[in-house]
Amino acid sequence: MPVLVIANPKGGVGKTTLATNAAGYFARQGHAVMLGDADRQQSSRLWLGLRPPAARPIATWDVNADMIVKPPKGTTHVVLDTPGGLHGWRFNDVIKLADKVIVPLQPSVFDIFATRNFLDQLAEHRRAGKIQVGIVGMRVDSRTIAADKLRSFVDSLGLPVLGYLRDTQNYIHLAARGLTLFDVAPARVEKDLEQWQGICRWLDMPS
Repeated sequence: MPVLVIANPKGGVGKTTLATNAAGYFARQGHAVMLGDADRQQSSRLWLGLRPPAARPIATWDVNADMIVKPPKGTTHVVLDTPGGLHGWRFNDVIKLADKVIVPLQPSVFDIFATRNFLDQLAEHRRAGKIQVGIVGMRVDSRTIAADKLRSFVDSLGLPVLGYLRDTQNYIHLAARGLTLFDVAPARVEKDLEQWQGICRWLDMPS
C-alpha cells in the first residue's frame, strides 16, 4: 500500500491542492484511496465534505495531528496532507510512513530558503533508500526570472522535478465543489492535465 505524503514546513504553498488532486488521480485509476489530513486546519477533510456523491469515492483517513498512526487496512493508496511547521518527531513519524514525498515549492526566495533544511533532511532519507522524493513547482510562470531561480535551486539539490503547475483559477473553482482535475471533462482542464503528466508518471512508478 503506497503512502504518498505532501509536505513542506511552510504554509500556503499548495500542499492541499496537490494532496486532493493526487487523491483524485488515484481514484480515477480505480484505486481504493484514502486522504488523510494531519493539519489542524483540516483543509483536505473539509474538501472531502464538499465532494459530490456521484464523484469517484475517496475515503477519509482520520489522523490525529499529534499522533500519526498507520492507515487502516483495506486501502490500496493513501495520500497524507501535512501541516506547515512539520519538524522533529512529527516529521520522523510521517517519514516512517511514507513511500513517496512530494514537496511543493513556490518561486519565491523566501519560500526557497525556508524549505532548504527540510529538503536536505529528505535528501538524506532518499539517499538511504527509504523514500522517493519529488519536487513540484507551484504557481509558476515558466517565463519569469523567479521560475529560473527555482529551477537552479532544485537542480542544486539533486532531487527530481516532477512538474511545474501554473497559477490558475481552475484549482480554486474545482476545490469549492470537492472536485479535482481528474473529475471533470479533460477538455475543460487540458493545459493543467498536461502539467500533471510528469507527476502522474512518478506516482505510478513502483515504490
